[in-house]
Amino acid sequence: MSPLTLTLLPVVPVLLVQLALFLRWLHRRIRDDEIHRAFLRDLATNHLPHIYAALRAIAAVHGISLDDPPQIQYLELNGPRRRDP
Repeated sequence: MSPLTLTLLPVVPVLLVQLALFLRWLHRRIRDDEIHRAFLRDLATNHLPHIYAALRAIAAVHGISLDDPPQIQYLELNGPRRRDP
């Protein structure tokens, strides 16, 4: 065996393991971003209206008038631009 082969023999498996670990980390990072995006969308569409309604009820008890709650607007930085009603 040549010295180059003996040098590359332990290096190649190490590089493959590092590549596998990097791909695993990248997949986990992308998946976490998807989960966070879905959580925030769910929070905005399902929970904020109830929170605003409860806030208006509390304000009504205390005699405070509130403006209408703001509309939900999405800002997709990496995706197609569309508006959900």
